[in-house]
Amino acid sequence: MTDLAKTLIKKLRVDPGEKIRLRDRDPRDKSLFGDEQETKASTAALAKDIDTLQDRLYAEGSRALLVILQGTDTSGKDGTIRSVFNATGPLGVSVHAFGPPSKLELEHDYLWRVHAVCPRRGTIGIFNRSHYEDVLIGKVKKLAPEKVIEQRYEQINAFEKMLTENGTTILKFMLHISKDEQKERLQDRLEEPAKNWKFNPGDLEDREHWDDYQDAYETMLHRCSTEWAPWHVIPADRKWVRNAAVANIVKATLEEMDPQYPKVAWDPKDYEVR
Repeated sequence: MTDLAKTLIKKLRVDPGEKIRLRDRDPRDKSLFGDEQETKASTAALAKDIDTLQDRLYAEGSRALLVILQGTDTSGKDGTIRSVFNATGPLGVSVHAFGPPSKLELEHDYLWRVHAVCPRRGTIGIFNRSHYEDVLIGKVKKLAPEKVIEQRYEQINAFEKMLTENGTTILKFMLHISKDEQKERLQDRLEEPAKNWKFNPGDLEDREHWDDYQDAYETMLHRCSTEWAPWHVIPADRKWVRNAAVANIVKATLEEMDPQYPKVAWDPKDYEVR
């Protein structure tokens, strides 16, 4: 693990039980990185390193990595996936975006649809939004009784602990942007024809509840950052900083997992391809 990765993890990780105020975390912080272009080049190199480690994880076939990305609208979940995992082989990576639950999903408990798409052994699974919607949107829009929302924090912790005890390492990233940055990105979606499809009028309604969502995120971070599945608050106003921070932590985590190619029971020297 590089010194930069160690510093990033120490600075950005939410310790178990820690109460944080998002207003005290600068979403434009770039202090741990140098030149923008050099950092972008470094992130591209990290993506290739992640591909190499993912290949070993796939060959090993006994463990998995789950990467969870949460953040307000326009925080850059799609962009993070493209930047950090653009070099990884498609066989060993799965991406699942969580939208409103279907009728079938609503007929089950809220974690049912999540468990069904958790990464199989040997792969990296990426969640674009996740089960945490049920304590974010669910809390702000009062989609469930307060007592039910309260129960979900410990249920989620227990669910994630079960995954880790069965061979899945979990990384959770909260992409932290400012209200002003969100305004610029939403306006960009209105002005750029190629981005019009990304705009959802409902995003403006959610924006009116900005403070409520910030409170919900703070509660989520406090209640659900655990030793087995820690949260990291990523400064995301600057896309290049966001991508670099996530890439460094993902690579460091895979290095710590240290997947190995399986040893074969035969000697390659005994065979000849003719």
